[in-house]
Amino acid sequence: MRTDGVRIEQNVDLRTLNTLRVSARARYLAQVRDVDALPDVLADDRFAGLPLLVLGEGSNVLLTRNFEGLVLRVLAQRIAETPIDNEGALVCADAGVRWDDLVTWSLAHGYCGIENLALIPGLCGAAPIQNIGAYGVELSDTLHEVDAFDRKLRQQVILSRADCRFGYRDSLFKHEPDRYIVTEIRLRLSRSAALKMDYAGIGEELAALDIAAPNAADVATAVRRLRRRKLPQPSILPNAGSFFKNPLVDITRAEALMAAYPAMPHWKTADAERIKLSAGWLIEQAGFKGFRDGDAGIASGHALVLVNHGNATGAQLLALAQQIQAKVQQQFGVSIEPEPVVI
Repeated sequence: MRTDGVRIEQNVDLRTLNTLRVSARARYLAQVRDVDALPDVLADDRFAGLPLLVLGEGSNVLLTRNFEGLVLRVLAQRIAETPIDNEGALVCADAGVRWDDLVTWSLAHGYCGIENLALIPGLCGAAPIQNIGAYGVELSDTLHEVDAFDRKLRQQVILSRADCRFGYRDSLFKHEPDRYIVTEIRLRLSRSAALKMDYAGIGEELAALDIAAPNAADVATAVRRLRRRKLPQPSILPNAGSFFKNPLVDITRAEALMAAYPAMPHWKTADAERIKLSAGWLIEQAGFKGFRDGDAGIASGHALVLVNHGNATGAQLLALAQQIQAKVQQQFGVSIEPEPVVI
């Protein structure tokens, strides 16, 4: 097996490789900087028959136990652009590039389109898996193609935006979790795309900054200020960002809830038969904002954020999440689902 660009270790503690800072050990950890080495790594006899977990920054995963298999990190970190015309380009980012570094790069090069996604934790390789989104924008709005290693075909493949079957925090990669390893993403960005500033909070933040004619960098600044104020930073208080998805409910159920709770936030969706509700509002009304059980808790500033106050185990954090799900279901008749992958 080729060894250049590959590092393999045994019995590795993953505590520093997940933002909830949960202690769990991996039987093997392979860190790959040269994606051409992936076929050899995956064909290694040591890993035959073992489960595989692809891990980036660990900002969207909850480890509840040791992982008796291979944890794979794809860490190639190139960013490049291919001009399309005077206004736009395809911007390519390897899977190991930090997402917020790509946002910063795009702004520095004069591109618009992903400024609302500033400060989302994680690597570019994870971005298409759950179709990351925030402040009225999703990755699928700008994604052009994904390069991935197809474990079924044992070769690199190119997946178009349509191939990825994007939905709300959803994609092909979630429905076939053991098949694809994302190695590169390509975004179609423009220098003149219209800014999206109608999401709650952005306009107010720009006004507070006394910016009357904002550009993309100004919107990113506003988003970063909002996120830092509302969400605890994982480096200070370990967390995995928003832990629950906003639930989608049918119109009949939504209307009944709105009659009982007139102040309940809700939004129309592309599906005329369903309404999106605020998971954070539901959790807060259920009494969990700032709740703590030992070292497992919910952030005091945002009811969506599950936090580790010190030495909570993954099992303890999962138990709290399940307690929250049960209470919301009991009180509102609404199911809420975790965003992170639960191992």
